[in-house]
Amino acid sequence: MSTKEGTLTEFLPHHGRPPSKSFSVTSESDTVRRLLIGTMLLLITLVLILPLIAVFSQALKKGVDVFIASLTDPDAWAAIRLTLTIALVVVPLNAIFGIAAAWCITKFSFRGKRLLVSLIDVPFSVSPVIAGFIFILLFGAHGWFGPWLAEHGLQIIFSWPGIVLGTLFVTFPFVARELIPLMQAQGTQEEEAATTLGATGWRLFTRITLPNIKWGLLYGIVICNARAMGEFGAVSVVSGHIRGETNTIPLHIEILYNEYQFSAAFAVASLLVLLACLTLILQHWLDRKRQLH
Repeated sequence: MSTKEGTLTEFLPHHGRPPSKSFSVTSESDTVRRLLIGTMLLLITLVLILPLIAVFSQALKKGVDVFIASLTDPDAWAAIRLTLTIALVVVPLNAIFGIAAAWCITKFSFRGKRLLVSLIDVPFSVSPVIAGFIFILLFGAHGWFGPWLAEHGLQIIFSWPGIVLGTLFVTFPFVARELIPLMQAQGTQEEEAATTLGATGWRLFTRITLPNIKWGLLYGIVICNARAMGEFGAVSVVSGHIRGETNTIPLHIEILYNEYQFSAAFAVASLLVLLACLTLILQHWLDRKRQLH
């Protein structure tokens, strides 16, 4: 055994054999570890679990009949339909963009690649409210393109197209930022080998790239969908808060709360809580699938 190997062996239990599952890589005492774990569990309980319990408790406070009535209210149904419609438009667009951006950044070398990566991350650093104001500046009645849109009978702001744009801006990076590091880690060897055998670009994508990234892609889509359905800031600015027309679920919850209809507000909010729980379950399942593959 070399000196280097002998030095490494000193830190491995059982004479150099790989550590067991119970082996700890830290030297803290059991008391310190239990204190850290207990603190973490306490914070999770206070910040996550108790608020979730409170939502369902308030939603059912006046009984199941009030809960069901709140969800079957026409304005609530309109908000649910609009939220689902926006998600059905935004998520596929983000998936297409994410795949194209990741393919471009990881498979090609060109000038401005770093700039493109930075631009993808812009929505992470810009407040959603500011994003909403940007679209008003562009497409509002007194915006840059407002007069032209009015002349042609087109309405972006205070209508569903504006909500799509606002939500699209906020969710823009999610799929791309999930796929870029994954495709970078996979490299280009398989694609290069297939190219030498005469495979076309579309065949490369469908037979090699897509199967390799499918779990990461689904993971990004799940996160993107949850963010799209829960978006408030940008949508609040561009929607106009027209009840029954341009209110999504988060906006409808705000209106109910401001009108002191607390049970109804929490009943509708429970839908978003259920979405969050479902998202966590799907994330955990997809993460396990990615590790297995």
